Amino acid sequence: MTENKKVWLVTGAGRGMGTDIAKAALAAGHQVVATGRNPEAVAKAVGESDDLLVVRLDLTKPEDAEAAAQAALDRFGRIDVLVNNAANFYAGFFEETSDAQVRGQFETNVFGPMNVTRAILPIMRKQRSGHVVTISSLAGQTGLVFVDAYAASKFALEGWMESLRFGVEPYGIRTTIVEPGFFRTELLVEEASTIWPELSIEDYAERTAEAIPGWQAMNGHQAGDPAKLGAALVEIVDMDEPPLRWVAGADAVAAIEHKAHDLLAQIDAHRELSSSLAHDDNA
Repeated sequence: MTENKKVWLVTGAGRGMGTDIAKAALAAGHQVVATGRNPEAVAKAVGESDDLLVVRLDLTKPEDAEAAAQAALDRFGRIDVLVNNAANFYAGFFEETSDAQVRGQFETNVFGPMNVTRAILPIMRKQRSGHVVTISSLAGQTGLVFVDAYAASKFALEGWMESLRFGVEPYGIRTTIVEPGFFRTELLVEEASTIWPELSIEDYAERTAEAIPGWQAMNGHQAGDPAKLGAALVEIVDMDEPPLRWVAGADAVAAIEHKAHDLLAQIDAHRELSSSLAHDDNA
């Protein structure tokens, strides 16, 4: 293996952003372990390469994550980059999203990446090197209409990743959170990826009836190009000092920048009251 050649493991590589990330890593000369629930779909989507290993991985099953990590080691001898990409999208207002749906959202979007990362970190610690990249979302930084469970899962993912950094940095392992805006993938049309609310409440009925076709109409019109994101992510990973957080897409830049300014404004608006809460003997 050449000095700059890395071994990437990408989850959810059978479609959408995961496919483009795997292809970009291969095109840059890296070796890729492309994973997904359906290995045949992954192989068809990514194509053929001597540097490619396709492995079945249901990220909600810890035993699958362990097996995928071992398969990567058996084939390539190491894992340098983990891309936690696989996710799904439970849409809907909170009251119309069932408890089972909320738990299902967290099972895939939060506990799934944790399962995979838990399987791979021992390998990276032994190497004293590695890079954990987790695909979050614009919705991991700012709440949006009709995405209550999804935003909650992505906020949780970001809190975990921000804290994980401190635990793994001493072992030469880097972390990057990626926050994409709207990209032109199959997310909004793939039944396995987008799940609509299963409860119906009269107060929300009209708004829900308007929201669902509105989201569906976005498909094919999102501004972001996932192939460009994949190529840019390869650049990010190859940096000497990769960012802890990378905002991907002009829409995400604008929205998250607005959130940052809003947070600062709210802090400043109540600074005196917020700063007056210490015990008198500490004042």
